[in-house]
Amino acid sequence: MKALTKAMVATLAATAALIGCSTTRDASSSASEHEPLVVFLVRHAEKTDGGSDPELSAAGIARAADLASVLRSAQIEHVHSSNFIRTRNTASAAVAEYGVEVELYDPRDLPSLVDKLRGIGGRHLVVGHSNTTPQVVELLGGTPGPEIDEAGEYDRLYIVTIGRDGTVHSVMMRYGAAYSPVQE
Repeated sequence: MKALTKAMVATLAATAALIGCSTTRDASSSASEHEPLVVFLVRHAEKTDGGSDPELSAAGIARAADLASVLRSAQIEHVHSSNFIRTRNTASAAVAEYGVEVELYDPRDLPSLVDKLRGIGGRHLVVGHSNTTPQVVELLGGTPGPEIDEAGEYDRLYIVTIGRDGTVHSVMMRYGAAYSPVQE
């Protein structure tokens, strides 16, 4: 099952990068002057219940490992995280996989992060929060989809590509243990 999921993610990522999976828009981007921009975006993995800056739970540690595994052939060049334990720890497995340093960003200044991504081009992983991750997707010109369920939705993986010509394609998929909304 894991091999099938990884194969599906790789296929979908390649499809998103080549032909797109959503409406395209022109995004003013200096990435067109460099290499195309490919951004993988996730919310931090599952956290413990304690405090304002909690650690990852056992399920969160497993999800962080799943993320690194799913993206192992994505040729990530930069990993960005807000400066919280849960986001840095979600990024840590990917950092070990790619041999890059975590670049911290301010989640209160997302336009600066997006400007940096567009200016550099290349392949990036951005680890954020339930409220910031969809905002970054939208700022990049992608489609964020419905609001993330704060209580338990940790499995979204967005891929936003901005081509040399400025066209934007985005896809939202799932990774790791599946999210099951609570039925009332």
